[in-house]
Amino acid sequence: MGRTPTDSTPDSELGIKVQSRQTDFHPRFHPKIRPPPPLPQQPYPPLFKHWFPWLVPSIVVVNIVLFVMAMYINDCPANSDKCIGAANLGRFAFQSTQENPLLGPSAATLQKMGALDVKKVVEEHQVWRLASCMWLHAGVFHVLANMLSLLFVGIRLEQEFGFVRIGVLYVISGIGGSLLSSLFVRTTISVGASGALFGLLGAMLSELLINWTIYENKLEALLTLLLITLINLAVGILPHVDNFAHLGGFVSGFLLGFVLLIRPQFGRISQKNAVSNYFASKPKSKYKIYQYILLVLSLLLLISGFSIGLVLLLGGVDGNEYCSWCHFLSCVPTPFWNCEARCSSSQEANQLYLTCMQNHRSKFYMLGNNNTTAQIQQLCVELCR
Repeated sequence: MGRTPTDSTPDSELGIKVQSRQTDFHPRFHPKIRPPPPLPQQPYPPLFKHWFPWLVPSIVVVNIVLFVMAMYINDCPANSDKCIGAANLGRFAFQSTQENPLLGPSAATLQKMGALDVKKVVEEHQVWRLASCMWLHAGVFHVLANMLSLLFVGIRLEQEFGFVRIGVLYVISGIGGSLLSSLFVRTTISVGASGALFGLLGAMLSELLINWTIYENKLEALLTLLLITLINLAVGILPHVDNFAHLGGFVSGFLLGFVLLIRPQFGRISQKNAVSNYFASKPKSKYKIYQYILLVLSLLLLISGFSIGLVLLLGGVDGNEYCSWCHFLSCVPTPFWNCEARCSSSQEANQLYLTCMQNHRSKFYMLGNNNTTAQIQQLCVELCR
């Protein structure tokens, strides 16, 4: 039975045993307990840095300048009597609509400047054409449509991710589109930035998926991107459109988006931008597990896909021989139009063996020393009639 010391008073006893709730948790009595810091008075800084977009406009300028150079080199009045606008445009006049309905130079000029020609890539090992063709365009309508699309899509991406990542994405997607196109489009030349543009579109889709936690209205954004993608790919089944370049560019850009456009998860961003010691919990990891998995898988698929594609291309493999229905991915015949004639080919010395993919007719041809891709395509057209 304890007793109160004789020198203590009732007040001192109460002072020892009774404390108010406010005094009990005051930091002066419990120095290890710190109150939470006050909320910041200033608004949070922007979550991400915004870049000034200069690369995409520069790409647009380069493409337009190269098209003007192509028209200057073409010099239609010096080579043909059926030029459009020769009286006003001089050597910048367009080829006839029978030869080029897009108002542009001849196929021979584009081939000279670096158009994708599978025969030259395979036989003369001019692999650089896989990249050079994406900077050339077949006509005024072609270059205007592509450059307007590039400005619409590319500027927003460059503002968000900077010129380095968007530049790498643009070039590699364009090469990926050229690579798939060269495996299936064997008898015509190909030019245009469509593969690179579809790469940017694919990257926008993968960027939304891999950075899912930082977006609001996720489902709405996903459905919008899928609808835009399907519409653009559907346009590719029209004749005279190289949908293989679109598909190759889209897949390349989609995989690259998981690698180049990855962002930290939202919890990490919140902690990084908060005031010091505001979050008492353990800092979150920079990326989520699914982000790491998608990054590694995409990188492996990209490296293996490009490696296998180059080996097949340089080995002279014709993809149409192993996929009899793949030509429908580029053109679907309807009562309103006919698809461009497509043939599989094999050549030994000066003998060319063509097989029409539509009616499966086959025929041998004797070639001269200066046969061009356009001449071989004409033989294919006659065989498919």
